[in-house]
Amino acid sequence: MVKTVLLLATILAFTVSVSLAAGNVSKGKALFNDPKFAGATSGDSCDSCHPGGSGLEHAGNKKKFNIAGKVQKSLEEAVNACIVYAINGKALDPESDAMQDIVAYIKSFRSKN
Repeated sequence: MVKTVLLLATILAFTVSVSLAAGNVSKGKALFNDPKFAGATSGDSCDSCHPGGSGLEHAGNKKKFNIAGKVQKSLEEAVNACIVYAINGKALDPESDAMQDIVAYIKSFRSKN
């Protein structure tokens, strides 16, 4: 009985921590459309290349990306590559709230299709 309670408590704690770390889709949408996101200087936003999320429908499920001739092994790495190469911004800490928010927004595209 004690083992079962501990197992359930562990599962609950993991579920809560994952949901808290999942990011905020609304905040991610605002970042996606912000031409100054991550210190960008190009005048473009993520939406400039991906209007309404175009081309990102499967990004949340991918394990590998190829941007600017380099391989990225996570969605966070791919986001940072786009920030640096496409909008001339500064790469984000993968654990930052901004990164978690924009990743949550990008992952929301797959549920629309």
